[in-house]
Amino acid sequence: MNEGHWMKLKKAVKAVRARLDKTPDVAMTLGSGLSNAFGVPEDGITIPCSEIPGFPVPTIAGHSGEFWIGPLCGKTVLIQRGRSHYYEGISIEDVSFATRMFALLEIPTLIVTNASGAINPDFRAGDLVLLTDHINMLGVNPLRGANIDEMGPRFPDMSAAYTPELRAIAKGVATAEGIEVKEGVYVAALGPSYETPAEIRAFHAMGADLVGMSTVPEVIVAAHAGMKVLGLSIATNLAAGVDPNATLTHDEVIEATRLKGEQMRRLLMGVLKKL
Repeated sequence: MNEGHWMKLKKAVKAVRARLDKTPDVAMTLGSGLSNAFGVPEDGITIPCSEIPGFPVPTIAGHSGEFWIGPLCGKTVLIQRGRSHYYEGISIEDVSFATRMFALLEIPTLIVTNASGAINPDFRAGDLVLLTDHINMLGVNPLRGANIDEMGPRFPDMSAAYTPELRAIAKGVATAEGIEVKEGVYVAALGPSYETPAEIRAFHAMGADLVGMSTVPEVIVAAHAGMKVLGLSIATNLAAGVDPNATLTHDEVIEATRLKGEQMRRLLMGVLKKL
């Protein structure tokens, strides 16, 4: 990380902290289409990304570009409604800007959500999947460059980046709520084009169950900073070649998250109550 980016982060943290009554217990990043599906809780404050110094504003449909902060299920929660992606042409430092901001705000837990394509032939469109691990195919790592010791170690351990204890809590909530969840490995591809059938076959051979274009930079940064992480994906469609007759569109992703958003919301509310 260069000095200029570090200074931008500190200014952003100062601006957000000035709006907080207390440090949030949990930060939650909502992926494609989930900002609307999740709704806006009451009794909190909203901070548009444009009001945070140096913050990259999302440009993609389905990503609202704002933060909500307030009480939820007995916790103080910061919800990031929409994220930025590397394919938008911004730096990897800006892609992970929000997560580093959460870490510097001393938020201990991060919940990341996304929409994905199902690679595993046992998965179906609409499945909720708890992430167990990831494969980084973005060709870049957000920790590249000078390490900021204040954030974390030079060579962080990624063997349990997705916290097993949080996944166990989520599975217990899912059972209690009658919500079916699966578990799988997520591969992050660069995009913005959807993957080819040959790429999907390669990812499957590598051990991936789901494919998307986000999440991994955020989880790397969170693990580096010592945050606990829960990852949850909606498999909105079958990846290229899994269904040879299917075509892939972003509208399909948004519609699938709308249909499954309420189920994901119930699951996340239950997790928050257990934290």
